[in-house]
Order: sequence, then C-alpha cells, then structure tokens
Amino acid sequence: MSDVSDAHKEHGLAGLQHNFLTGTLEEAVKWARRNSVWPATFGLACCAIEMMATGAAHYDQGRFGMEVFRASPRQADLMIVAGRVSQKMAPVLRQVYDQMAEPKWVISMGVCASSGGMFNNYAIVQGVDQIVPVDVYAPGCPPGPQTLLHAILTLHELIRTEEITQRRSVNGGGAGVELDPHVGSQVVHVGTPK
Repeated sequence: MSDVSDAHKEHGLAGLQHNFLTGTLEEAVKWARRNSVWPATFGLACCAIEMMATGAAHYDQGRFGMEVFRASPRQADLMIVAGRVSQKMAPVLRQVYDQMAEPKWVISMGVCASSGGMFNNYAIVQGVDQIVPVDVYAPGCPPGPQTLLHAILTLHELIRTEEITQRRSVNGGGAGVELDPHVGSQVVHVGTPK
C-alpha cells in the first residue's frame, strides 16, 4: 500500500493510473453514436448476399458495434440499400426511411443502388439518392465485404466529425461522400448535396 501512495506522491497526476476521463459531452455523444450504429437492412438483389457475408463471422461487423441487423426501422439508424431499386419498391424504401430514428444515415451499396447500374430502363430507379439522402456510396458490382466495411468506416468518420446539433434540410441530402473504386479512398464532392 505504501508503494502505491509513494508512486502518487512521486509522479503527481501521472501516478493516478489513468482512472478518470475528461472530455466534452458532444464528443461522448459522437463516440456513442459511432459505436452503436444499428442497420436496417434493405437487401434487394445480389448485393444483399455480400452484405450478409459482412455480418458473418469472417468479417464480423460486431467489432464495430453493428452486429444487430434490425428488422424494425424504428430501432435502426442506418439503412444499407443493397441492390437495384425498382419503381414499385421506391415508395416502400422511403416509408422505411421515414420510420427510422433520428439521426439516421444511408449507405448506397453497389452500382445498381447508386446509379441504376446496367438496368437503364423505366422500371429501375436511376440512383437511390432520388428517394433518400445518401451519405456514403460503396461502388462495385457487387461490392465485396471489404468495400462495405470501408464504407461503414467512412460513415463512422463522418459521424465522428459532424455537428450533432445540425439536422438535414427537409428534402435534404447526404454528406456527399463517394468511395473511389480504384484506390479505395474517399472522394468528397464539394457543393450542396441533392
């Protein structure tokens, strides 16, 4: 016991063995949000298989606090749109998005969700950003689990650096971040998002 008290006297504040924490409430809220994102799955095509693989044991989304895919939109704050969105599915997607808890985020997974992909016709929505505001685009056909994990980590960085008191506009846009498929880094589009 005397050794411990001598260490405190000798090292001052450094001898407290780091048993207290300081910081702002805003940083604590951002940390909690970033580490407890619960996705509402919206798997529509082959990208959904890759999304399921990301949640499986090999890639383990649980290490990011995301192991629980929510079946109810009221318990979710992230929508991963995985696959092509048909015109008939678009109102359902918007309804699920509207029922999600605030703050909420959207990842557009794959080229079909992001831009219609190879389906350039009247039946497929040519980009899910026409229906919901998209925060991060994950490219690929289909994007692998590594690409989705990169998109999730990019979203985590956006959550960490955003202002928690600001909200999107009513018709709002996402953060306007797109992943470059060639180098795997993020490309931030300058200007007002849609």
